[in-house]
Amino acid sequence: MEKGVQRWVVDISKWDPSTNDFSFALSLLPQHHHSSITRFLKMDDRKRALISLLLQYALVHEVLGIPYQDIVIKRTPEGKPFLEYGRVCFDFPNFNFNVSHHGDYVAIASEPLCLVGLDIVYHMIPEKETVLEYIQNFSSCFSSLEWDQIITAGSGDEVLTEFYRYWCLKEAYVKAIGSGLAYGLHKVEFYHTSWTNISVKVDGVLNALWRFWLFDLGKGHWVSSTSSFLCSFFSFCYMEFHLVNLRNVHYEVLLEKGSNYDAAVSASRFAIKIRLGLTCGAAIY
Repeated sequence: MEKGVQRWVVDISKWDPSTNDFSFALSLLPQHHHSSITRFLKMDDRKRALISLLLQYALVHEVLGIPYQDIVIKRTPEGKPFLEYGRVCFDFPNFNFNVSHHGDYVAIASEPLCLVGLDIVYHMIPEKETVLEYIQNFSSCFSSLEWDQIITAGSGDEVLTEFYRYWCLKEAYVKAIGSGLAYGLHKVEFYHTSWTNISVKVDGVLNALWRFWLFDLGKGHWVSSTSSFLCSFFSFCYMEFHLVNLRNVHYEVLLEKGSNYDAAVSASRFAIKIRLGLTCGAAIY
């Protein structure tokens, strides 16, 4: 069961693929996914979308052992990815996963029983308005208690950090329940002790069925993960993010022609079965 609990983070900042390299990596995915990647004009956006999908196929194959050509990943109307697969997996009866990407990082998290949500935020400094003017645009998304914690955090940079931490947690929660931003974020109120022992009230009622984690990835990035307490306790004992860096790519095709699906994921924990210059960093607890 523990195998179904996965947390992967990829740093794409140093991955600078050529046009041919990127096209080859894209070809490893089913054709119907291509437009969701190529619709972006900026290469950084395309990179994030590509790695997000490759990670989904990698994780599903590794955890469930489904052949790549049989993996079908779709999205709900609200945008949450899910696995469409006919066989019942008794070891992972509610296997679900969530993805997020922002700035330099792409991440994926999965659970075998619990609902799981994930979000990454990048500490972006507003250019054409003050910090207070910028965050005021989102004031309706926070409770009065949260808003007071944000605007009294200190300097402009500290206010932004506090804002992004709360935002990251809220996004992870609504992504877990599959409602997206249509859900009233102001109804979801977070409490914490120096950003540990994080708990949530929904519509003013403490919901003890959810656990939250918030990690500083560095370089102004935060990642939060949440899962519902509808499963055995191990899910909350075993919680780590594995960090991978994507550097300049030297592709090493490991398969014969026509086996692109098998190329999509390496036998190792993270690698796409083209050598992406992967460098594993220390696990983040």
